[in-house]
Amino acid sequence: MAWKTLDQMELDGKRVLVRVDINVPLADGQVTDATRIERIAPTITDILAGGGMPILLAHFGRPKGQVVPDMSLQQLVPALEAALGADVVFVADCVGPAAEAAAAALQPGQVLLLENTRFHGGEEKNDPDLAAGMATLGDIYCNDAFSAAHRAHASTEALARLLPSCAGRLMQAELSALEKALGNPERPVLAVVGGAKVSTKLELLSNLVEKVDILVIGGGMANTFLAAQGLDVGKSLCEHDMTGTAREIAEKAAKSGCEILLPRDVVVAREFRAGAAHDVVKAEDCPPDAMILDAGPDSVAHVGLALERARTLIWNGPLGAFEIAPFDAATNAAAGHAAELSRAGKLVSVAGGGDTVAALNKADAAKDFTYISTAGGAFLEWMEGKTLPGVAALG
Repeated sequence: MAWKTLDQMELDGKRVLVRVDINVPLADGQVTDATRIERIAPTITDILAGGGMPILLAHFGRPKGQVVPDMSLQQLVPALEAALGADVVFVADCVGPAAEAAAAALQPGQVLLLENTRFHGGEEKNDPDLAAGMATLGDIYCNDAFSAAHRAHASTEALARLLPSCAGRLMQAELSALEKALGNPERPVLAVVGGAKVSTKLELLSNLVEKVDILVIGGGMANTFLAAQGLDVGKSLCEHDMTGTAREIAEKAAKSGCEILLPRDVVVAREFRAGAAHDVVKAEDCPPDAMILDAGPDSVAHVGLALERARTLIWNGPLGAFEIAPFDAATNAAAGHAAELSRAGKLVSVAGGGDTVAALNKADAAKDFTYISTAGGAFLEWMEGKTLPGVAALG
């Protein structure tokens, strides 16, 4: 791969501008989930160990080019110091005299946190002048924010072209995992794609049927594919206006040799609530007054056999209404099976997307997957085969 890593950079005595994603949840000014902060720690630790001085660039919320005190990164200083084990100095701008003075005064062992990049309107416009102002603060640029890599912003794209650039440890791990999963994977490759609507994942499905060997379709979008085959899906969530598109995707899959797996049996109920009365019926036997809320046990067994054949797994989206029992059974069972195969070294498993991570955590399977991406939009765009500007700029 064309991008460099921290290991290829001379860090000693250098100021390293590190683009990070620390867009964490806050309540009453306190960080309630520090996962994103903890995940940048290896990069910052390695820069400090190499004699470099990290200067953190990050966005927070959507201030739309205005200074919004509630979106100041100053609130994150205590959580950063706890995660990094280092003194974090904050400055109330990411360019200009105050930022320049703070960068010049930075001492070895310290970390400098610059204010929210989105307080400047030029950030989201990829303004070259804003990027040039940021570039004066450092000697090296390191992007450790894969989750923001699908955006061509001043701190993710333009800045990378102005300084010697590399990927941070989190970005490196993410790109390596994705390359292993779709770039040069061990075959057969199986993709699980779930979620509510076909319309939101059209590009994803169209790309995957040409890249993977087996495609498992679950969730509400499976209903649209079942309807496209002429099956009655009752009152299920279904995009009836997308059935033509579903047929086109199925035809494209057939031409490229991609096997599509749809539910063979389904779990149906008359109401969507935890513990609702439910039945398992064949996919073609959904009652007209019922909703399909999960894949049935025969479907799960069929997916299990496909997982046994696969050597690489890419997972995005649940197989059913995983949020409530008993409609989480298919997702839990398939995720557990994938985790077991991954743990045994028989499967390289990569998963990403908000609902996906939540579903795999709920199934207690995430810890055994080869790699879990916390990047939503960037992970999806990569799966769609798109070029990510923040990654391309590192090349």
